[in-house]
Amino acid sequence: MPPLLRYLTADELGARAAALAADRPGEARLRRVGTSRAGHPLLLLSVGHGSRHALVVAGPHANEPVGGVTALRLAERVLADPRLTEGADATWDLLLSVDPDGLRHNEGWLAGPYTLGRYFRNFFRPGFLEQPEWLPAGAAAAALPETRALLDLQDELRPFLQCSLHGVDVGGGFVELTHDLPGLARRVAHTAARLGVPRELGPYDALFWPRLGPAVYRIPPPRPGDLAAAITEAAVESTWFHPDRHGTVTAVVEAPMWGVGAVEDNASPADPTAVLRAASHTLREDIRLLETIAARLRPHLAGLPDAARLLAPVDDYLMVCPGLADTWDPDVPDAVRPLPPLSVGHLAALRISARRLALRTAGLLHQLVTRAGHDPAGVRPALDRLIDTWCAEYRDHCGARWIPVARQAEYQARVVLAAFELALRHPRERSRSGDPGWGPEAAVPMHRE
Repeated sequence: MPPLLRYLTADELGARAAALAADRPGEARLRRVGTSRAGHPLLLLSVGHGSRHALVVAGPHANEPVGGVTALRLAERVLADPRLTEGADATWDLLLSVDPDGLRHNEGWLAGPYTLGRYFRNFFRPGFLEQPEWLPAGAAAAALPETRALLDLQDELRPFLQCSLHGVDVGGGFVELTHDLPGLARRVAHTAARLGVPRELGPYDALFWPRLGPAVYRIPPPRPGDLAAAITEAAVESTWFHPDRHGTVTAVVEAPMWGVGAVEDNASPADPTAVLRAASHTLREDIRLLETIAARLRPHLAGLPDAARLLAPVDDYLMVCPGLADTWDPDVPDAVRPLPPLSVGHLAALRISARRLALRTAGLLHQLVTRAGHDPAGVRPALDRLIDTWCAEYRDHCGARWIPVARQAEYQARVVLAAFELALRHPRERSRSGDPGWGPEAAVPMHRE
């Protein structure tokens, strides 16, 4: 089957997986492992019959659709190479989308054309409490049916490897691991070079995380915390760590949509303080402007379908951005912790991240105006102007360039296959007590968007 040249909807993912299973009935199976809040199936495509399971989770963030394409590519590759199944005594279990409802909310841009303006004007990512990988109150209290289905699947399969497939809208590729896989950084570097995908050597997600190698980072164990801490720090349990008791290594594989070469510049910056000051001040100004627009718009949203779901992530971003600006600002004396030494790549990633948060908020507000059918608060021109200006900054000042979908998926698939091989080579022992054995490490910032 030729490489897919575009992202797929939830229905298209299911149809292609069903066709593949029908074509190879002895080797591939498709089953429903859960149901979303809106009644859509959570589909698992399994290939092979080995005793060791590799679980691949696509679509945990609804605006990151590359994972579904990658999952199908992995299925085809595994079916074509028995060394990955019989030869490894392995079964590949590919969850095609863990949030099909959220994926449907992104259908306005999935088929292209792939421009930054089209993406952000149709962007949707649910609020923190509706993201299926997070367990802010622990696994026992998980309420989302998508989360419960994933937890049950982890406990059923007890995978030796779990790969969570994520996307970076603007930036570079990187990997986050719950446990080290020696040699992965070298494999990532080789794959990225072959495919022309920039590596993010200082992602803001992992700003304070241990570095296992270039573009590979160690996810610290979670600790309890409130909602704000959960969004801004590794302060809660997640489905990344839940199967730790089974000896699972989880790899979060990030593949970029628009690549920026500066994120892999490991040189020392000439004046990092000036860059940090500008980024933090700009973020504060942008958020104050968006808060004003949101306040003008809110009184006109009563009865609008999906208004609450679109406002939830807006409120999350508005809540966390001032604290993020303080974390980066060299003029704020009471920062939680000092910043690590920063490269040019670190600073590029921080600038991109600050702009991303503002663009996402503006895009969600723009959708609310669009769905209202008119512009009762008179904010559409301002939102259009902001989105166009900020997207132009990504394109013209950051050098953001589109990476074709087929290349994104190929990069992600190769990294998953490398993690699979290394996890087989370096197996972990299951915990006898079932306790994941998390240590007393302090929580550190994670996935603050």
